[in-house]
Amino acid sequence: MRAYAREYDLIIIGTGSAMNYINAIIAAKPEGKIAVIDKDDPGGICLTRGCIPSKLLLYPAELLREIETAKEFGIEVQIRGIAFQKIMEKMRRKISAEVELIRKGLFQSPEIDYYPEPAEFIAPYTLKVGAETLKSKNFFLCTGSKPAIPPIKGLLETGYLTSDTVLELEKLPKSLLIQGGGYIGAEYGHFFSAMGAEVTLIGRNSQFLPQEEPEVSRLAGRKMGQYMRIFTNHEALEVRQGKKEEKGEEKEKPSEEKTVLVQNLASGEKIEFRAEEILLATGRSSNSDILQPEKAGIETDKQGWLSVNAYLETSKPGIWAFGDANGKYLLKHVGNYESGIVYRNAILNEKVKADYHAVPHAVFSYPEIASVGLKEAEALEKYGKDKLLIGFQLFEETAKGMALEAKDYFVKVILEKASGKILGAHIIGPHASVLLHQILPLMYTASGDASPLMRSMDIHPALNEVVSRAFFSRMSPESYHQLLRRLGLEP
Repeated sequence: MRAYAREYDLIIIGTGSAMNYINAIIAAKPEGKIAVIDKDDPGGICLTRGCIPSKLLLYPAELLREIETAKEFGIEVQIRGIAFQKIMEKMRRKISAEVELIRKGLFQSPEIDYYPEPAEFIAPYTLKVGAETLKSKNFFLCTGSKPAIPPIKGLLETGYLTSDTVLELEKLPKSLLIQGGGYIGAEYGHFFSAMGAEVTLIGRNSQFLPQEEPEVSRLAGRKMGQYMRIFTNHEALEVRQGKKEEKGEEKEKPSEEKTVLVQNLASGEKIEFRAEEILLATGRSSNSDILQPEKAGIETDKQGWLSVNAYLETSKPGIWAFGDANGKYLLKHVGNYESGIVYRNAILNEKVKADYHAVPHAVFSYPEIASVGLKEAEALEKYGKDKLLIGFQLFEETAKGMALEAKDYFVKVILEKASGKILGAHIIGPHASVLLHQILPLMYTASGDASPLMRSMDIHPALNEVVSRAFFSRMSPESYHQLLRRLGLEP
């Protein structure tokens, strides 16, 4: 280690959302010295092993699902083959090209010192990076997260895939058991089953996709259950390596499989599942242990996420944490939003609080799901049933929805009765993530109501009509649940 420390005006750890305002920072402080540190490939989790590579895989899966529906429209088609390896290689090639472009820019930038190494705090405002000691009064901590690994007996010995390592697969597994019933499990269940694998999904929660409205989850489970097996309220107890004899044309040959012992949490019944591969989709956990924030006096919560105030500043003045690092919302678009808040507060010396009242998310499964704002149970707790209205519209009751054969899919909106303010919106069906953006901007207006949408003209017949009609079809929570029972979406 050098006998002296390198001093910087700003040290950035992480090359994802933390880099969004780097050009503006350089322009604002052209004489400033900036260090950028990342132990992984540059670009952040979203680019290197998260939302972007997974969506490059999910589009071919979506095409396959659409082709499968062709017969409903009188079109006879035949899928002659699926080149899994080609699909994976194309994804990796695109990601690699983007990563190399970012890496080249970081190394060549005269305003930046780039350190592609792990970093750890050794004292307040002081880092050890390789053989160097770096100091600054200003830090952006955007250190991402890592897959959460549940303590299942035999798991480490048997081996498993995560949402990180699954991107390295060269060969399609014949069978796949996914542990986790959230959005990662739903998306990869969609992908691998479309590719031709036999997929079984095990969720510990009693509700599939527990972050969604119950009726959305019920419909999603019903639809996705047509192409993969879904078991909720089940917990994996043990994993072990097992052998199964497979008969070939000439002779029997051993084939390695993994056996997973699963328990029904309601009945206590134990079941064994066999699969060629296991994919853990059990959420994400903090990376902060690598950084050793306690040595810098930076507080963390019980799960290890970096604690921040409303302005996204940690317990140490001048040290900011955003994106996955603070554990609030593990979504790339939230990290991007937070990067703007930190830029305004840390660089422009403003005093702006982060606003999370309308955080959208989407599940890129088949069917697609999108949501923003409060769920009904949350709205009932906050406002009471007499102060709420619920809007609802089926896709199939619009001309475009009927043309798409979009049966059972719907839009649900939750409104404050007196003001018409939009409290939440939930969509399941084709292009849900796009349709949600008709609602999302309205939630950031002064009134937060749907009047601009309801006064405007919809293109007819276009799928967006399902959104506007949901706002015209308002009813009490009691009437809404009576409707759900008639539709078979409520027990």
